[in-house]
Amino acid sequence: MASNFRIFAHRNSDSLHLELVGDFDGSSAFELLEKVKENGHGLRKVFIDTSGLETIYSFGAAVVEKNLSDLRGSSFDLHFTGEYGRQIAPMEAMCL
Repeated sequence: MASNFRIFAHRNSDSLHLELVGDFDGSSAFELLEKVKENGHGLRKVFIDTSGLETIYSFGAAVVEKNLSDLRGSSFDLHFTGEYGRQIAPMEAMCL
């Protein structure tokens, strides 16, 4: 994981909000996916805010796209927000 990467999480009744900060590489992508898996039960929406990212490595985005299938069948919708949402979001995820 990039040494400066952090995920700040806030959950309310039916949504999880994740704020990504720092550099986004392959290890960061795995950490993001694990955070969604661990905290996604009983949710309707997961919002991933990318506006705090500094550098997005293409391998990190590829890891998200390749491993998102692990989350299929979950009850929530995944929404990427912020300046870098379209760089990280796989085709089936919604960018706001």
